[in-house]
Amino acid sequence: MPLAGLAADGRPMEWVVGYAAGGGSDVVARMLAEAMGKALDRTIVVVNKPGAGSNIAADYVAKSKDIGNVVMTADSAMLAANPSLYSKLTYSAEKDFAPVGSIARFPLVLVVAPNVPATNLKEFLAWAKRNSEGVTYASPGAGSPHHLVTELFRQQTGLKLTHVPYRGAAPALLDLIGGRVPFMFVDTSSGGAYITSGKVKPIGVASASRLKTMGEIPTLSEQGMAGFEAYAWQALVVPTATPREAVTALNKALVEALGTTAIKARMQALGIEPTPSTPAELATYARSERERWGRVIRDAGIKLD
Repeated sequence: MPLAGLAADGRPMEWVVGYAAGGGSDVVARMLAEAMGKALDRTIVVVNKPGAGSNIAADYVAKSKDIGNVVMTADSAMLAANPSLYSKLTYSAEKDFAPVGSIARFPLVLVVAPNVPATNLKEFLAWAKRNSEGVTYASPGAGSPHHLVTELFRQQTGLKLTHVPYRGAAPALLDLIGGRVPFMFVDTSSGGAYITSGKVKPIGVASASRLKTMGEIPTLSEQGMAGFEAYAWQALVVPTATPREAVTALNKALVEALGTTAIKARMQALGIEPTPSTPAELATYARSERERWGRVIRDAGIKLD
C-alpha cells in the first residue's frame, strides 16, 4: 500500500532531473528510482528537463501542483550557486523546496594536460607563475562547480587565470588531452577513466582526504593549500507543500537505497561517494554551501544573466 502523503492514484511518480539523459545525474537518479520505487510500492519515472543550469527543471518542480507525486534531483548549482549567479530566478532555492536527503558528492581533481611540466602542486604553481600573460583553464560550463572551484583556487593562489567554458566535461577533456587548454578541475565521474589511463595528469584532489579509488593522488590540502575542499553534490528535494510524512517516507527509502551493496558498488565504479543524510542535515549543508559559494561568486564578479 502506498505510504501516507504520497499520491496513490496509479500514476507513476515523477523524478525530475535538470540534465540530459545518459549523464551522471541521470544515471544516479535512475538507479535510485528503481530501488526506492520498490520500497515505496510506487513506479518512479525519471523525467529529463535539461537547460539553463537546471533552472528549467527547478521552475517546473517549484510550480508543480502534483504534490506527493514529484521529486527532483537538486544539485550544488541549483541549491548553492544559482541564487548568486542569476539576478532573477523564477524560484527560490531556499523557500520553494523541502529537503528530503543528500544523495552523493562528486570529488573534484585538479588535472593538467600531458604537455604541462608539472606532477604536483608546487611544480604546477611555479609553471603557472612563469607564464606572465596568465593561464587558461577549462570547465564543463560557466557557473558549474568545476568553474567555481577554480575561481576559489585562483583567489587563494593569486594566479592570473582565464576561464574557457565548454558545453560539458567531455569536450573540455578532449581539448585538455590535446594540449589546447592546460588544466581544469574535473569530477571523478567524468574524468576518472582519463586519470587512471594516464591521458591527463592529476595534481591534487580537492577533498579533505585522499580518495579510496585513487589513493595515490595527494590532496591539495596536504600539498600546502590547508583546508582547500570542494565538491559537486546532489540531493533529493520535493515541493515545499509536500506533507511531512511523505518526506519522511522518501528519506527512509533513499537512505536504504544508498546503503545497499549494489548501489554502493555502482557509485564507487562511477567515482562518486554516497552521502545519506536527514532532511535537516541537508538543509543545513545547503545553506552553508549557498553562503560559501555566494562569497566566491561575488568576489569573482560572475553573473550568468
